[in-house]
Amino acid sequence: MKIPDLTNYENLIGGICGGATSTALCHPFDLLKTRFSANEGHPLRPQYTSYADAVRRIVRVEGVRGLYQGWTPGLIGASLSWGLYFQWYNSLSTKINEGFSTGSEFANNLISGFIAGSAIMCITNPIWLTKTRLCLQYENQASKKYTGMIDCMRKTVQQEGFFGLYRGFVTGVIGTTHGAVQIAAYGWIKDTISEARGVPKESFSKQTDIMFASSTSKIIATTVTFPYQVLRTRMQDHNSNSRGVLQTTLKTIRNEGVTGLWKGCFIANFRQLPAAVITFLTYENVKQLVALTKE
Repeated sequence: MKIPDLTNYENLIGGICGGATSTALCHPFDLLKTRFSANEGHPLRPQYTSYADAVRRIVRVEGVRGLYQGWTPGLIGASLSWGLYFQWYNSLSTKINEGFSTGSEFANNLISGFIAGSAIMCITNPIWLTKTRLCLQYENQASKKYTGMIDCMRKTVQQEGFFGLYRGFVTGVIGTTHGAVQIAAYGWIKDTISEARGVPKESFSKQTDIMFASSTSKIIATTVTFPYQVLRTRMQDHNSNSRGVLQTTLKTIRNEGVTGLWKGCFIANFRQLPAAVITFLTYENVKQLVALTKE
């Protein structure tokens, strides 16, 4: 049986595979990042002394399964987000570079990344909200408010209305600058390496180069834009009454100082670095496999 030509969807397929693979392997790090980012010192939360202490206490009460709370919406959200992001980003960047160029390819790519990310956030915000809330169901609580992704969505709509699913949406849109910085930096690093070696950009396929480009771009993007992740986590947390972006920002700075906006940044880099490498390695290699369908 002849395999149909799927090259028009190589970015979509590669992104879905990359997002799914990284989430399957790295979700426990994401859970820890979410918990440390949300922790403003409230007594209802377990006060972990370290990341190792958090793992030990979660596993003691809930087993290894406790490290995978929120895994289902995380898997769906990452697969959908990365698939659509790579597909729409590449389409937009081609159109902008050809017809509406700012004169800088890096700036064009930033714009493409921001537009693609904002559009995707309109679709995926409810999924990320449920992931956050499931991750913030602690082992020291007598009972869990949500039994799963669908139950969380249903109860959120019942108690907060449909737009309750879009808590943290503004910070999510602001956070699309993270993806824009990452993808633009990744593209710039790829182009720089290819140019230094005197090879076409399309031939960028050396595994070590992909690892270097993806890890470097991720560290830059995560560190520079991390405050939005703290604010978004706290606004989506069902255990607190945080509402607006400004209110949450001022409250965090007042109680924890400016460094409170980077709470969880270390574990975020620790978690997101392997996730980014896995995502981009999978994406680039799946793209090459999909390209074979043209033959």
